[in-house]
Amino acid sequence: MTRTNEVLAYIVLAAVGILGPVFFENYIQQIAVLWIMVLMASTWDITGGQMGYNSLGNITFFGAGMYISAVVQISMGYDVAEYTAAFGAIKVDFTDTQYFTGIALGIIAGGIGAFLIAILFGIAVFGLRGPYFAIGTLGIAVAAGQFVGTIQYLGGGSGISMPVYPGGVDQRNVFFYILCFIITVISHIFLKWLYSTQFILAINAIRDDEDKAEAMGIKTGIYKVVAWSIAAFFMGLIGAVFGNMIGFIEPIEVAFPTATFGIFMVAMALLGGKGTLWGPILGAIVFHIIKETTWTLLLGWQWVALGTLIIINIVFFQQGIVGWLQEVKPEWFGLTVDSTSKKSEA
Repeated sequence: MTRTNEVLAYIVLAAVGILGPVFFENYIQQIAVLWIMVLMASTWDITGGQMGYNSLGNITFFGAGMYISAVVQISMGYDVAEYTAAFGAIKVDFTDTQYFTGIALGIIAGGIGAFLIAILFGIAVFGLRGPYFAIGTLGIAVAAGQFVGTIQYLGGGSGISMPVYPGGVDQRNVFFYILCFIITVISHIFLKWLYSTQFILAINAIRDDEDKAEAMGIKTGIYKVVAWSIAAFFMGLIGAVFGNMIGFIEPIEVAFPTATFGIFMVAMALLGGKGTLWGPILGAIVFHIIKETTWTLLLGWQWVALGTLIIINIVFFQQGIVGWLQEVKPEWFGLTVDSTSKKSEA
């Protein structure tokens, strides 16, 4: 993308991020989820698009960050086992200091915890390639939800009610919106910087031909684990925020929603154009708008509509929106097309 178009894109996104809650007060949470979608698609693309390892288990880190944050927040004022006990033997009353200190530490701990978990699992699963890697990571995500559901210390299948925000509903919505927006912006700035370093050359080499990359002396194992762990860190951060925004954590549908968010992040990156900085962002925006529209106007048929969109994308539109735009409007991306070669092809 040319410098001018990139600046224009940033202005539009900044306007939506800052003015959206002002002009669309009734849709603050939906716009907050949009930024979560952008982060999910962008971080999935680190391994799925830039490195060529299509993970179906990144949602694991979303749920891990959520539960780690919950434990940290609750422990600021109560014993976690008593707080999550099914018999509800304690009266919960967090002070403002306990709440805000807990959520700050919880978000940080969620990101770091997810990062460490990714390193642990990455050492094992990156011995797999192709569809075996995808299925292996999917197995981790499914197993994670089922496993956490058996831990009574974490509320088991009954889940955990998160500490209540000490303020009004409108103030609460704005607070969590700001957190979602800021974390997404930070993740984008970091990825833009990361993609300007030699790191991107190494993981692109892995995508193009991993065996040759190893022969050239690239430590592919380290790069693969680091790339996945970076994605996990940001997924852990946003998972911690999402758990508090929803107000209730449940292992299957909220923390580890493999069938929804776990698939959505892949579909959004493919729709926008994987392997690019802006593709996942554009794909997330388009996908989220379509999702919210179908949920409103086609209730009962929304899954059919989304499924149709994914099928059309995969079968007829594999290059994604950005890939298509690069073909029809190469000048927008600073690309030049040799008119002589085009005539010879014709």
